[in-house]
Amino acid sequence: MFSYLSPEERVPAKHPLRPIRLMADIALEALSGAFDGMYVAFGRPSIAPEKLLRALLLQVLYTIRSERMLMEQLEYDLLFRWFVGLNMDEPVWVPSVFSKNRDRLMAGDIAQQFFDRVLEQAESTGLTSDEHFSVDGTLIEAWASQKSFQRKDQPEQPPPDDLGNPTINFRGETRRNDTHESTTDPDARLARKSGGHESKLAYCGNVLIENRNGLVVDTELLQPSGTAERDAAMLMAEASKEQNG
Repeated sequence: MFSYLSPEERVPAKHPLRPIRLMADIALEALSGAFDGMYVAFGRPSIAPEKLLRALLLQVLYTIRSERMLMEQLEYDLLFRWFVGLNMDEPVWVPSVFSKNRDRLMAGDIAQQFFDRVLEQAESTGLTSDEHFSVDGTLIEAWASQKSFQRKDQPEQPPPDDLGNPTINFRGETRRNDTHESTTDPDARLARKSGGHESKLAYCGNVLIENRNGLVVDTELLQPSGTAERDAAMLMAEASKEQNG
């Protein structure tokens, strides 16, 4: 009925999450000063930023499609609990609370600082160079419904028949970015990967990759356009040039 084994002992020594956890901890230690400035010493305790960022890493690494599912897996997955730093009997966070704390961290530009600290580790071990780069871009679907993409000059409409999923008829209507915009995400643009794909509200996500070791060294998110990938390449190349002197 009782076990004296810790989660640390249950994770295999050669598990791929071990070196990732080590790199994450080094980066997080360098950010401790930034964390201190974001949190007050009174009021209701917040989610520890170190644990929150490790949980977000798991969500990306294991392609967990929602934070609610992430919380569910943290409830019973011993490996995930070990990586995040949760004790066996420590309660998992409410998804809405987790989301609010995440938004506060992202607003503080912590994600970029965390990325920079990890990149510094790669540079210190000689895993990056200042030449032989490539840029790759893809469409990242916006979190906005196609029904939200409406005319900018549209007159006031009567109340919808269903507040959650109103009936909207787009039949025969030409929808373009210069005449329409999303009511929930105005920065998103209607775009498609190629002529054989459907158009979706999206952004253009781009990564600058160091070819020798295949490491991502910079990212840029732009609005989709015919030149977005090229524009992102120029922006990231210029930033890399300034950083390397």
